[in-house]
Amino acid sequence: PLAYSLILLINRGLPCVFYGDYYGIPEKEISSKKKLLDKLLYVRKYLAYGEEEDYFENRNVIGFVRRGDYEHQNSGVAVVMTDGRGGSIYMNMGPNFAHTTFYDILNNSEEEITTNEEGKAEFYCQDGSVSVWIKKDGAVN
Repeated sequence: PLAYSLILLINRGLPCVFYGDYYGIPEKEISSKKKLLDKLLYVRKYLAYGEEEDYFENRNVIGFVRRGDYEHQNSGVAVVMTDGRGGSIYMNMGPNFAHTTFYDILNNSEEEITTNEEGKAEFYCQDGSVSVWIKKDGAVN
């Protein structure tokens, strides 16, 4: 989940999904990650647009935001991940996201987060996981 969150949601590079991860490889006892990958692919296709700002100051808890654009309705995403203990990062989504409520589309965090008047908030993730925060009203029509 951490690697695919970077591969699929960060602005740089060429996003790709490996066949065996998506469909599984039964003879090697590798299960499908389709449910997770479908959520990340949804975010990639509809919401991961706009200016990116990285928050890589801590070697164990990193994050980045994509601030969205006007061409893609409800676009914008905040991502926080850790390879160890859970943590948080105070990140800036920008003034267009003032007082916006976010939820973790991956359901690794049950709480919601609301940004302040400047579009900033403390985004977090649980131990050894990733949280992909999208607007609560972010459904694509």
